[in-house]
Amino acid sequence: ETRAVGVATFWHGLLGFDAGGHPVTPVYMWADTRSEGEAQLLRTALDDEAVHARTGCHLHSSYWPAKLRWLARDRPAEIQRVSRWGSFGEFLELSLFGEATTSVSMASGTGLMDQTRLRWDPEALAAAELEDRHLFPIAPRIEGRHGLRAPWAGRWPALRTASWFPAIGDGAASNIGSDCTDPARVALNVGTSAALRVVTRDNPTPSRGLWRYRVDRNRSLVGGATSEGGNVFAWCRQVLRLGGDDEIEAALARLAPDAHGLTVLPHLAGERSPGWRGGRHGVIGGLRIDTTAVEITRAALEAVALRLAMVYRLLAPCASGDHIVVASGGALGRSRTWTQIIADALGHPVTWSAETEATSRGAALLALEALGVLPDLAAARQTLGETFTPDRAHHARFRDAIERQRRFDERV
Repeated sequence: ETRAVGVATFWHGLLGFDAGGHPVTPVYMWADTRSEGEAQLLRTALDDEAVHARTGCHLHSSYWPAKLRWLARDRPAEIQRVSRWGSFGEFLELSLFGEATTSVSMASGTGLMDQTRLRWDPEALAAAELEDRHLFPIAPRIEGRHGLRAPWAGRWPALRTASWFPAIGDGAASNIGSDCTDPARVALNVGTSAALRVVTRDNPTPSRGLWRYRVDRNRSLVGGATSEGGNVFAWCRQVLRLGGDDEIEAALARLAPDAHGLTVLPHLAGERSPGWRGGRHGVIGGLRIDTTAVEITRAALEAVALRLAMVYRLLAPCASGDHIVVASGGALGRSRTWTQIIADALGHPVTWSAETEATSRGAALLALEALGVLPDLAAARQTLGETFTPDRAHHARFRDAIERQRRFDERV
């Protein structure tokens, strides 16, 4: 018997619904930077530091206030059809049950929720030119929904009586699924983008450059996400026409750290943490006639690691003094060399998670907790995988590389 279904979906995705609950817009994702101009206007009109303290989010193109203002000006005919705005999680719940709420977790990633009061923030709503009736209500507690409607009840008879919990953010689920459930463990995830995150029972005001979202009403998630990660590796593979996985890995491993003479700004999808400048673009400096494709790739992967090192410096005070860094995500699982580069850049050991589906596992664990089956998430912890210990000499070289990257960033 299936007692419950846990759901996780991507944070920040913005989707418009008509009065009948049908989607009438595309899903606008975090990497869509077309609203950067509106984000800049909001930063000049509002106190970004105060908004950040309340909502946990900077005024940036990846969040809803800027996106909604951009849509109002660029696509007025489209949004006239919209009665309410939500995420893919609300779309799923509407499809299955005919009604929906927004979980605290999903609301926390919009840039519109007051993180302390756990309600829609009036100033952020005004900035987005929105009223709370244009959003789904925030679920008052963790509670499953029952009663699948047709055709789903017929398609999934085993799930008719199951409790379906509101969708939570993928990053929150990933932390839980990789057993990073308290400040003793920092989650490092490198998928399409990359992030470092810490779960805490406190409600801290995040340092500038970081964000604060939520797992649920009792647990905050503090961290930083870069817009670059596996997407940079994928770009190198496609554009530079690299060889097979084993060939690339061996070639990357043969190169010494920061020995390529290149400085890379890997902002192929704008910048999130730590600078939050959505209009940034990628740049490669130092190219020579003898620069190879593998050197460009190594420099790009190191550049992602340097950005993560900047985030780690901001985030480390939120973790316990003897914390460990646990890595998950498909991009790192294919490259021991990149994992070692990140460990060297952080100056802290990085341990692989043994879990290949951390997000799905996290959604399942939180559902078990809500049912009362699992009173302590720590009791479900799995054995960790291989640990990559940083090389002190390499770390010193990467510290210099961070400073060089910073100076290069200022010039361009």
